[in-house]
Amino acid sequence: QVQLVESGGGLVQAGGSLRLSCAASGRTFRSNGMGWFRQQPGKDREFVAAINWSDSSTYYADSLKGRFTISRDNAKNTVSLQMNSLKPEDTAVYYCATYPDGSPENLGAYDYWGQGTQVTVSS
Repeated sequence: QVQLVESGGGLVQAGGSLRLSCAASGRTFRSNGMGWFRQQPGKDREFVAAINWSDSSTYYADSLKGRFTISRDNAKNTVSLQMNSLKPEDTAVYYCATYPDGSPENLGAYDYWGQGTQVTVSS
């Protein structure tokens, strides 16, 4: 079992920044890496970014490259998502999750999920 707890969400004005964190506990050694997804009301959950534990390879949704940065702190079993130049369309619930194998951009590759944290960007 793996437990994931997100934090750092909130309300921010357009152009602002937020930093999300995901603290992992439990059998995290079984995972290959961790990713962030987001879900807007009435829409499917979409890939945001992911990072590989072994070599820190990072993956991003094409539309978010340059504004979002994923990083990890292995000692603390924490993955962060720095979000800059936020736009109202970034408003969503953001989830972190672990993937044991497979493509990190693929929703189906993930096995454990956090409860999510709300990010609201006002115009």
